[in-house]
Amino acid sequence: MKKVLLGVALVAGSLAFAQTSTSSSSPVSFGLKAGLNVSTISGDDSKAKAGFYGGAFANIPVASSFSVQPEVLYNGVGAKADGMEDLKVNLSYISVPVMFQYNALPNFYLEAGPQFSFLIDSKFKYQNVSVDGKDYVKGFDFGIGLGAGYYFTPNIGITARYVAGVTDIAKETNGIQAEGKNNVFQVGLAYKFK
Repeated sequence: MKKVLLGVALVAGSLAFAQTSTSSSSPVSFGLKAGLNVSTISGDDSKAKAGFYGGAFANIPVASSFSVQPEVLYNGVGAKADGMEDLKVNLSYISVPVMFQYNALPNFYLEAGPQFSFLIDSKFKYQNVSVDGKDYVKGFDFGIGLGAGYYFTPNIGITARYVAGVTDIAKETNGIQAEGKNNVFQVGLAYKFK
């Protein structure tokens, strides 16, 4: 619960800062984004699995070429077992990335920042059998994101981001800590309200 409150506090603090910031002539903008996740779990014999992400963001200019973009996203990630096509790990998170963006060109930006993720569902699926994985998967995940984006119009853009997991996602079982980190490539569309 403390971790959920930390994520909410980060987003609320960023939004409060946005309202008091007067260092930029550009106003704060809000938007929606959604797209495709291609995810794996490192440290394991896993293959990539497709998933979905979607949510909302606030873009907060802090200087002429820099902005901060906190987001709240639903993230569907996981992996397929190598050699067993029917075995899948399906993980669902509420993720709170806080991206620091550099506007290299008026419509093109580069970004980097931390991502805090809170597990909302975990399933291990084999053929038609699905098992709850809450006893095996930690409730919190931390990663570092690197990405870029391009706005075709003032409202519509394409985004790409890679999030490398920093923490192992498996809980310790019988004194054994399994290694495995979420690694996710995201590509999608963003819409800014103007």
